[in-house]
Amino acid sequence: MAKFANGAVLVFGGSGGIGQGVAKTFAEAGADVAIAYRSKKEVAERVAGEIAALGRKVTTHATDVTEAAQVKATVADVLKAHGRIHTVVWAAGPVVEQVPLAEANEALWKRSIDIEVHGFYHAVQATLPAMREAGGGSYVHLGSAGHVWFPPRDGLSVVPKAANEAFIKGIAKEEGRHNIRANSVLVGVIEAGMFLELTKRGVFDQAWIDETHKLLCLKRWGQPEDIGNAAVYLATADYVTGQQINVSGGFGV
Repeated sequence: MAKFANGAVLVFGGSGGIGQGVAKTFAEAGADVAIAYRSKKEVAERVAGEIAALGRKVTTHATDVTEAAQVKATVADVLKAHGRIHTVVWAAGPVVEQVPLAEANEALWKRSIDIEVHGFYHAVQATLPAMREAGGGSYVHLGSAGHVWFPPRDGLSVVPKAANEAFIKGIAKEEGRHNIRANSVLVGVIEAGMFLELTKRGVFDQAWIDETHKLLCLKRWGQPEDIGNAAVYLATADYVTGQQINVSGGFGV
């Protein structure tokens, strides 16, 4: 069991393929959990039931992260239910269309920025005052292993997350005096969520799989709990801030 402060971890995107695993990993480590989701109510409630079965307190919250007012209302509800938010995990994000940046139309570009960048901004703005008041806290951002080795056609994920990486460092630098830490998990190919969806669509074909495997030191896809374990570590590593952990099986080494 990890050592958490009183309160809960708030997982934005907790109904997503990776977010589900992260939420459950926190619960298995001893944390109470608040799951923020946009539209997958049934999935969020299923995950909440699995967490409750572990003996942890859990709540679910429908939230469109592109709407600042909704995010603020969700944070208020989480604080009312749990008393404190000790960790914010940013796992929200759209299924990313795999197109070269030069071919990304304006609608796709704006959607990626609005969800990933503006959404994370809304989450920080809504939670930071409560963290300061409570004497500290931790942000864990799920970024991209593409920051280390840029994957062709995945720019609509990598570019917005790069803005958030700068934001994470800014939080670490400016908020450390309030005992608030901020770190990132660089996410590789995880056998869940977007990877499974794009494989089902035929976007990731056998040739893509074979070429991607060549870039991995560990010849297997990652699992959601691999990301969850890194997120739990960063949430409880009290002298670690402004850092990245690349959880990608050695992608691009």
